[in-house]
Amino acid sequence: MQPRILGCLCWLCMVPVWLPAQAAGQETPDEREQAAGDTLEVIRLAPIEVEGRLNDLAGVATTASQGFVGNRDIQSRPLSREGELLETVPGLIMTQHSGDGKSNQMFVRGFNLDHGTDFSTRLEGMPVNMPTHGHGQGYTDINFLVPELVDHVEYRLGTYYPEIGDFSAAGGAEFRLLNSVERPFVSAGAGDDGFLRLVAGGSTRLGDGELLAGGEARGYDGPWDVPQDLSKLSGMLRYTFGSGASTYSLLALGYHNVWDASDQIPLRAVESGVIDRFAQVDSTLGGKSGRYSLSGRWTRSGRTSSQRLDLYGIHYDLELYSNFTYFLDDPVNGDQIEQVDEREIFGFDFAHAMSTGWPGTRSELSVGLQSRLDLIDVGLHDTEGRERVSTVRSDDVTEWGTGAWVSAETQWNEWFRTLAGLRGDYYRFDVTSDDPRNSGNASDFIASPKLSLIFGPWKGTEAYASAGLGFHSNDARGTTQTIDPRSGDPVAPVDPLVRSRGAEIGLRSSPVQGWRSTVALWTVELDSELLFVGDAGTTEPSGASRRLGVTWTNFWRISERLTADLDISFTRARLLDVPDSENRVPGALENVVAAGITWDSPRGGPFATARLRHFGAYPLTEDNSERAAPTTLANLAAGWRFGDTGISLSLSVLNLLDSDDRDIQYWYASRGPSEPSAGIEDLHFKPIEPRQVRLRLAWGL
Repeated sequence: MQPRILGCLCWLCMVPVWLPAQAAGQETPDEREQAAGDTLEVIRLAPIEVEGRLNDLAGVATTASQGFVGNRDIQSRPLSREGELLETVPGLIMTQHSGDGKSNQMFVRGFNLDHGTDFSTRLEGMPVNMPTHGHGQGYTDINFLVPELVDHVEYRLGTYYPEIGDFSAAGGAEFRLLNSVERPFVSAGAGDDGFLRLVAGGSTRLGDGELLAGGEARGYDGPWDVPQDLSKLSGMLRYTFGSGASTYSLLALGYHNVWDASDQIPLRAVESGVIDRFAQVDSTLGGKSGRYSLSGRWTRSGRTSSQRLDLYGIHYDLELYSNFTYFLDDPVNGDQIEQVDEREIFGFDFAHAMSTGWPGTRSELSVGLQSRLDLIDVGLHDTEGRERVSTVRSDDVTEWGTGAWVSAETQWNEWFRTLAGLRGDYYRFDVTSDDPRNSGNASDFIASPKLSLIFGPWKGTEAYASAGLGFHSNDARGTTQTIDPRSGDPVAPVDPLVRSRGAEIGLRSSPVQGWRSTVALWTVELDSELLFVGDAGTTEPSGASRRLGVTWTNFWRISERLTADLDISFTRARLLDVPDSENRVPGALENVVAAGITWDSPRGGPFATARLRHFGAYPLTEDNSERAAPTTLANLAAGWRFGDTGISLSLSVLNLLDSDDRDIQYWYASRGPSEPSAGIEDLHFKPIEPRQVRLRLAWGL
């Protein structure tokens, strides 16, 4: 595949050069103005400053469940891992049951997302979710991001946005990276358990544009009996140029990570003293992963229209060793598995917006076209000590998805506007399996209408009523399978696309100066929880479900230096068409609280941030007989900026209270070497890492 990807990447690099060289402006949230003497709306993709969640989106947002988190807010947070960047999304929790090179486990709106199945994540127009992945459908790994280079995160919860297609039941988020920095920066950090981190970046004028380069090197062992021995490298190179109405951006990203893992362990083994909390049952777990991409963006904004085109090519690879059940399936060699995924991804995302309307109204009509091609080599193998014993299945998959959407946002009068949209998606799967009985092709089409009614604003308050249909794609291997690769039993193929339905009512308000608050009462239904399980190589049956919840989000700039935020979410998740005694959705978080307070001194002096994250007990089984214990985590960061020198010194304390709570919890059967052949059902968990202290010296940040 290597010659193919190199050729396509060269093509992607050249395409922006062929586009008409007109004028300039970077795409950001639209600013809308009424043209004097004209009924048409001026569309201007001009930069605005995204200031944490301080931005007043009344008159701009179309639901109560969308917002921005800016660089200033991101940089103030003490992060233990890159995945926590998504915890800036209200109600979203990121956990980890393996090594830090693996994608995080995600929870939001009553969904146990596994590694991203029902939450769409994008970066600069490129998809991050991986369909038909070796480990889990919709696999979302953001370990390649460098937090210092993230400009802002835009989040949209719910099924109400025409531009979001696959993996949209819970909503989505998009990361935007910096185009430039005011001055070069370098940061060096060290801490407990072998933590080392070096990050640097800078930008300069080059020709008619701006060149930005940055990167990160990180090492970490962790508190585990078998050191994690993490070794990660991430790099970024971006060139932005243009003049007038058009702007161009070329972005290259590279990432490589190698680690040893610390998977979840059985509670009975800890309580009996066989192992301690930071031990591994299988000491040979881990993996390596890489992600390399080249993308180009062209935007143009005129008086009454605007366009954007994103083109991208991505190479991705993963080699992952796991053992969740130890000796349950294979008493001799053990149950270790190797999951491999290597793919090339090519695609584009085009959007066009124009003003229209008639006297007394203003309307923005938008259309878009998105297409993505995945060329995938994916496999599941039984291993012992990372040596292959047998192959469960191996597949070559070609997956192509194309979506087109249209939306009309209309201002009917001073206090009422609407957003009506329609999306259509077509998918085709071609699977060539090592077992011909599981080879074949499948295709499907799905249409998804969206509607939002927006009332106000009145004195800084706006009300919303939103509804829409969404979907997620299933693993291509599940759509063509006829035989279970392990048992040889006949199995039925799954639907290629699974429907979701969502609705919410909400308010957005600014009760006092500097305080932004939103509240949303929402519901979402999913036609099926059934998914292809990469760990088993087949599907796991489950029926339809419904989730109800409320989310309250607050951001308050108390003074120029002092800010506070508070997010509270409550959720009720139930399986449908089953008895009430067996209708809980395992892994669905029922309540989440996130809060923080920050003192900042950008011109010099002290700065500090304290954060608290809590998620309550939740069901581990359908009958609710087994529940996970609640988890609370507090982090603290404090430091000093030395005036105009650009130098700062800071200290982070992760797990400030030295909690022994659990990062992740599951309930299933496993077997130790001397235990009954049928195994023992038990709680399996990974603990929160103990209190850790990290020191950072930085210049230019």
